[in-house]
Amino acid sequence: MDDVVKLAFDIAAFASIMVLVVSGLAVIASLMGIFNLGHGEFVLLGAYTVYLFREWGLPIWLGMLVAPFVVGAFGAAVERSVIRRLYAQPIIAMLATYAIGLIIREIVRGLIGGQYYAIEEPIPGSFVVGGLSFSIWRTVIIVSTLGVMLAAWLFLTRSATGLQIRGALENPALARASGVSTDRLYALTFALGAALAGLAGALMVPLFSLSADLGVRFLVQAFLSVMLGGVGSFEGPLLGAAMIGSMVPGFQWLREIPGVGGAVSPVVAEVLVFVTALVIVKFRPNGLINSGRR
Repeated sequence: MDDVVKLAFDIAAFASIMVLVVSGLAVIASLMGIFNLGHGEFVLLGAYTVYLFREWGLPIWLGMLVAPFVVGAFGAAVERSVIRRLYAQPIIAMLATYAIGLIIREIVRGLIGGQYYAIEEPIPGSFVVGGLSFSIWRTVIIVSTLGVMLAAWLFLTRSATGLQIRGALENPALARASGVSTDRLYALTFALGAALAGLAGALMVPLFSLSADLGVRFLVQAFLSVMLGGVGSFEGPLLGAAMIGSMVPGFQWLREIPGVGGAVSPVVAEVLVFVTALVIVKFRPNGLINSGRR
């Protein structure tokens, strides 16, 4: 039973990380119809912001608070200078985001080299419940993810600006005819997606360390989550992220089972995640949540 509880906690922590990573991608892909291939580098920028604050002798937690605003502002600048010119050409827009991400990654690589930098947890240590020890920082990530996702959902579904965003991105012509500034909403949406990516990078960097390839390791899983959940809604990709985030530690846990662990290497566990997700997509090609918008 102790092992099951620990596994459930590990699954919740990793699933929370995946949801944070995918949330920014979901906003841009589902609401704007553009796959941001530079999303991993937006996550990297959030982590790098925390690193800079530590290097400057400032509190790490302050860097985590500032990171989403820094990356969100950068995202708005990218949308205004590049993406806004390519809405009618989504394939070219996707390639443009890849080029921007590659530039960001190589700039960061030039600044920190090929090194891995460990970032301290702002709240280190663990707490004990029922004789079991749980990481305080992983718990903070789980709680923060729940709070951020609730706030994002309320913003997009309950606020006037959020409803304008959803309406403008569903039918831009009608929104413009109604006097809505679609240009402003596009910039806001892209900035929101970038800010969520920056927050994900800031919160996860104490767990994975900082390197120039930090965002790359999650990019494929993030896109798989979007396809699994369904493009066209904010909720679908998050459901996909929760499932992918649950399968990764779940399949890795098989390594602890006597007689099975020897056959389940980390690579095999990752392959099992992709195979399972692809089987689901095979039978649900429009995703687990089909909004009807394509």
